[in-house]
Amino acid sequence: MSELRHQQVTRFIMPLREGGSLPVLAEADDDFKYVVKMRGAGHGAKALIAELIGGEIARKAGLRVPELIFLDLDEDFGRTEPDEEVQDLLKASRGLNLGMHFLSGAVTLDPYLNRIDPLEASKIVWIDSFLTNVDRTTRNTNMLMWHSEPWLIDHGASLMFHHSWKDWEKSAASPFPYIKDHALLHQASNIEEASRLMLQKITPGDIDEITAMIPDEWLKHEGSDETPGQIRQVYNNFLTKRLEYSPIFTKTAIDARQNII
Repeated sequence: MSELRHQQVTRFIMPLREGGSLPVLAEADDDFKYVVKMRGAGHGAKALIAELIGGEIARKAGLRVPELIFLDLDEDFGRTEPDEEVQDLLKASRGLNLGMHFLSGAVTLDPYLNRIDPLEASKIVWIDSFLTNVDRTTRNTNMLMWHSEPWLIDHGASLMFHHSWKDWEKSAASPFPYIKDHALLHQASNIEEASRLMLQKITPGDIDEITAMIPDEWLKHEGSDETPGQIRQVYNNFLTKRLEYSPIFTKTAIDARQNII
C-alpha cells in the first residue's frame, strides 16, 4: 500500500493569503519547502481529507500534483509570528497537518492564455466532476504552470457531501452542474474519451488504498458516535458509487461544454 512521507515542520516562513483557508509556507526537516494546509483552518480536518483524497486520486489518474506529505507541528511552531490571526491558526493546528511540495517559480495558470492539451484538459474536468470540486474556476483556477506544464493544487473544496454528511448516496449520483464554471471546460473537447481512460486508471482498489491513508485523528465528527473506521468507509462508499454513476456527471460536463462553445 502506498503511504505518504511523514516529516516535522522546522521553520515558519510566511502565511499565504491568496486562499480562503490561510495556508502557510514552511520548511520541514527534509530541507524542502511546503505549502501547509492547516487542520485548525475553516473546514478543519475535512478540508485536509478532501485535499488528500483529491490529490492522490488525481495523481493515480496520471495528472500532475505536487507531492503530498504529512507534517507535524509542535507547540513551539510559529511562536514568533506577530499576526494574532496566524498565531491562533498555528495553535489550533498543532499535531498532524498536510503539506504540498512548494513549486518554486510556478505561476498561476491562465485558462485563456495557457493552452492545455485537449485530452488533458478533459481529464481534469472529469476528475473535478468525479470529486465534486467546486473550486477550479476562472476566478480561482487552483492550477499552476511549472516548467510549461499544468499542475493541480488545492482540492480542499472537493467532496461537497461531507460538509452535511447526509444523503451521501444521493450526492454520489449527482450530475454535478457546477462543472459549467470550470476554468478548462472550453478546452475540454475530449471528455468522453477522458472518461473511458479515467475509469481504467481509477479502480475500487485504488479508492481502498487512498482512503486507507486518512489518519484516524482526522476522522472524528463532533457530536457523532461514528468511529474513524465507519467514517472512512463512508468516503470509500461515496467514491466507489461515484465511479458507478460516472455516465451521469460525464454527460453533464459534455452538455455544459456544448452550451459555451
